[in-house]
Amino acid sequence: MNRVIVLWLLIYGSVGLGMGCRVKPRKGEGTPVVIATTTIVADLVRQIGSPVVQVSALMGPGIDPHLYKASGGDVARMQSAAMVFYNGLHLEGKMSEIFERMEQLGKPTVAVADCIPDSLLLEAPGFGGVYDPHVWMDVSLWSYTVSCVQEALSAVFPAYDSLFVQNGERYKAQLERLHQEVLQKALEVPEARRVLVTSHDAFRYFGRAYTFEVRGLLGISTASEAGTADVRKLADFIVARQIPAVFIESSVPARYLEALKEAVESQGFALRVAGPLYSDALGDPGTPEGTYPGMIRYNIQTIVEALR
Repeated sequence: MNRVIVLWLLIYGSVGLGMGCRVKPRKGEGTPVVIATTTIVADLVRQIGSPVVQVSALMGPGIDPHLYKASGGDVARMQSAAMVFYNGLHLEGKMSEIFERMEQLGKPTVAVADCIPDSLLLEAPGFGGVYDPHVWMDVSLWSYTVSCVQEALSAVFPAYDSLFVQNGERYKAQLERLHQEVLQKALEVPEARRVLVTSHDAFRYFGRAYTFEVRGLLGISTASEAGTADVRKLADFIVARQIPAVFIESSVPARYLEALKEAVESQGFALRVAGPLYSDALGDPGTPEGTYPGMIRYNIQTIVEALR
């Protein structure tokens, strides 16, 4: 009860958050802080906003955004930040009301996935018209978010518009090269073997873009559960298609795929559990997987080595 009261006061007691302030860094004040929810969104904003803004992620490596609950400290950090960026499309499902309230109070709050045309989004099965939020798995789709971030930063820090535009153009070109790289790498796996089985259904955009058939033990959200029938059905599929490996994810407990492995091997078929793949969060800071391009390269390399 005390925690609920604290959150209520932090959200509803904030003042001075209007967009009309046009926050600008001034001498002696230091670099303005911008908050992003996931490490993936934080890396995107950092690519465009550096060195003008300091970007801080609420969620660290290996954190599942589907299940994340904002603490009172998180709300306070967002309240004091110059801007807040999040993925949107209900990825941070338990934080939706906080974002809505901050927008109502005038806090510059940006859902980066809103910049992607609806015609390019995939619906999430069983969620009544809600779109699959894992848009970053298709590099060409993720590049749409660059303009969104650049324009939002320019609106709050207009003095640095030319820098943001320059950073955005550079990063878009980098993402285009990365997309082509992944397309070529995927061709190393024979077409019949391009079947990607993972802990949860986070790779549908990846599958569409890079011609893989994708199956997830859990659904779009890790909040769902896999029953015995789900495990048995997927095990039968793996054996029938002679799929050599399935993949754990860094942000999903490995135990989900252990049951699947046991079900497959009970039918006399050897199955390798490979990975982990990075799905909802980047790797540790300072590693190649700690950046979005590095994560994508690591994932495709891991998939190709296990399946070809």
